[in-house]
Amino acid sequence: MKTVYTVLLLIGSNIFMTLAWYGHLKLQEMKLIDNWRLLGVIFFSWVLAFFEYCMQVPANRIGFAGNGGPFSLMQLKVMQEVITLVVFTVFATVFFKGESFQWNHLAACLCLILAVYFVFMK
Repeated sequence: MKTVYTVLLLIGSNIFMTLAWYGHLKLQEMKLIDNWRLLGVIFFSWVLAFFEYCMQVPANRIGFAGNGGPFSLMQLKVMQEVITLVVFTVFATVFFKGESFQWNHLAACLCLILAVYFVFMK
């Protein structure tokens, strides 16, 4: 179950991270916060990032082999990066209609999938 909890928490944290880093761009595009000062946008992003950390830290503690979890530190990091890429790709293609998934993006994704393969290889 630690594997499942770790992966679900990483997915949740990456959703909040993506919203914190890029959500304000969509809100600005929708003219909801286009008159906010930069400090207000930063504060808004920090609020969202708080929830990211509330999931990211437990995911790493639960999943880390040093705490009885199933993953090495390197495995956790590479897995987190791939989850970040997947969450971001879905976010960008769904919410930003001008963004499209190109062949070179697919090539980069395949390289990351290979990274996961190699980091989990015994």
